[in-house]
Amino acid sequence: MKLNLAIILTLFRIAAIPAVVVCFYSTMPHARPIAAILFGVAAVTDFLDGWVARRFKQTSRFGEFLDPVADKLMVAIVLVMLVQSDPHWHVDIIAMIIIGREIAISALREWMATIGERANVKVTWEGKVKTVLQMFGIAFMVYQNSFMGLDIYGIGFALLVAAAGMTIWSMMMYLIAAWPFIVGNGGEGNQPNKLDLP
Repeated sequence: MKLNLAIILTLFRIAAIPAVVVCFYSTMPHARPIAAILFGVAAVTDFLDGWVARRFKQTSRFGEFLDPVADKLMVAIVLVMLVQSDPHWHVDIIAMIIIGREIAISALREWMATIGERANVKVTWEGKVKTVLQMFGIAFMVYQNSFMGLDIYGIGFALLVAAAGMTIWSMMMYLIAAWPFIVGNGGEGNQPNKLDLP
């Protein structure tokens, strides 16, 4: 495996996770804002690594594998921390929706790949919108403190609710696209239209 800038950016995103965790639980001044900034910088690399890979022809199988792993690790771990710090039912529900969807769709994608039909679902700009809402929402909730009189935590939660809504919608679209293959014999004899989904 040859390291390139795209893979290094993805590895940085993974390496930033423990730094965010340490700052989140630290008692030092401004620990939560620092954790939020670290999370935000890491989230930016989610968009940069893909652009770099395409722009400079640095795509690789390892990078394609590592990128979604880094994203899911970062989101799941920080959501668990938010639930631990704010164990209200509404925070729990949103975290369960987002994490549960990621597990379900990852399993679906893996299964669709085994039958050679993964191309029936592709990521489009709607998926990026969901990711942007999710990343901003989580970062604002990690930040926690008010800023210039604004309830940053509340704004973050509202963004996360919107992201959860898009999460449910996109999951249903994936399932609708995959359903003929699920109920059929490995997709034989079923040729559903290919959908561009987030």
